[in-house]
Amino acid sequence: MKPNLYVALVHYPVINKSGNIIASAVTNLDLHDMARASRTYGVKKFYVVTPIEDQKELTQEIISHWTSGIGSTLNPDRRQALELICIRDSVNAVMEDISTDGNGYPKTVVTSAKDSPDYITYPELREMLEDFNPYLLIFGTGWGLAEEIVLKADYLLEPVKGNTDYNHLSVRSACSIILDRLISR
Repeated sequence: MKPNLYVALVHYPVINKSGNIIASAVTNLDLHDMARASRTYGVKKFYVVTPIEDQKELTQEIISHWTSGIGSTLNPDRRQALELICIRDSVNAVMEDISTDGNGYPKTVVTSAKDSPDYITYPELREMLEDFNPYLLIFGTGWGLAEEIVLKADYLLEPVKGNTDYNHLSVRSACSIILDRLISR
């Protein structure tokens, strides 16, 4: 199955440890690992969301090194993954971009490490993905997505949980686990 799935990593608006809305920094590891997971599981595009010009420039430099610079010849597999990355200022801009693919606006699915009575399960979302309508799976950095993003979403996905009460995965780890749960053969 290759669903009509897109992934976004949001750096603004997210919250910090104190619950304040912030813009978090783009990290090289998140870009590489989430792009590679997206490529592995057939995600159509991987969006990096930040309105901060310096962060957009840094992200573009990293992408360019691996897609058109020396990295593209040294590691063609990495090039394929990083070619999936699109930089946008906001989740709304991501939605607009996806809508131009011809299938309309995507249904949005936010992720969180927090429990909620309103979440959908992995099997429920896996079944929804079979309808081939576009879906945008949204991950947050920092201490999670700002409430304004969560409240606008169509769905909240159940959190990734291990077999302990510790629940503080990196976003890149959570992304890989979630994509595997949704799309693996």
